[in-house]
Amino acid sequence: MFAALPAKRQTLLFSATFTDDIRTMAAGILRSPVDISVSLPNATASRIKQWVVPVDKRNKPDLFMHLVARNHWKHALVFVKTRNRVDYLAAMLDEAGYAVDTIRGDKPQPARLRALERFKTGEVQMLVATDVAARGLDIDDLPLVINVDLPIVAQDYVHRTGRAGASGVAVSLVCADEAPQLAAIEALIRQTLPREEEPGFEADHRVPQTSTTGEIVKKPKKPKNPKCRKPRRSPRKRLGRSRVRKLARTNISPLCSARLPRITT
Repeated sequence: MFAALPAKRQTLLFSATFTDDIRTMAAGILRSPVDISVSLPNATASRIKQWVVPVDKRNKPDLFMHLVARNHWKHALVFVKTRNRVDYLAAMLDEAGYAVDTIRGDKPQPARLRALERFKTGEVQMLVATDVAARGLDIDDLPLVINVDLPIVAQDYVHRTGRAGASGVAVSLVCADEAPQLAAIEALIRQTLPREEEPGFEADHRVPQTSTTGEIVKKPKKPKNPKCRKPRRSPRKRLGRSRVRKLARTNISPLCSARLPRITT
């Protein structure tokens, strides 16, 4: 398409976020462009209270519902990564008695606007959305933003938390797999987010320590595997067939003390 355009032209490129892919594309189609930013990349994220709750990925939905109930949160914008997660959390909130609506990528624009209007008027308590909703939401001074999943692009974290007011709160549920995203976010906003573990939801897979340089400082040790391990076998002494058959008749594994199904012939 760009190849068919006149050589002399004026080209304007607008984007809510400038990822590396967008910058690479811009370098190929723009000549000596002037970069104009409406606000600093980390401007909206620095003025609100933020913290991280480490948790295993499988326990995120239950922890989310636990935090909502325990803290009596009644009005929040909730972000997840996928449309399936949107529907899943919305169903959990609805079952718990909350007025909930959703905004996702495949939802028609009129339906999105209706959901947004219901949320702004208070008719809807919880609005569950994907990142497609984070950039264009016209909401100011929200009391609470909950990141059930961290965004892939660090800049999207700023767009998400930017919906919270000056006295607002942003809570992020983070699993070990999201350590790179967390490190990138902390590098962007130039602060290390405090971590607060929730009793009963402590992560088995620990979230690595991160720094404002965007690096993972220290990877945690893997949890010990309680499964039966093979004993060290001397290279000079191996189990013969008769020994294996004898162990099979006694219903004992030659490699560990676990019981085996009895072999019948």
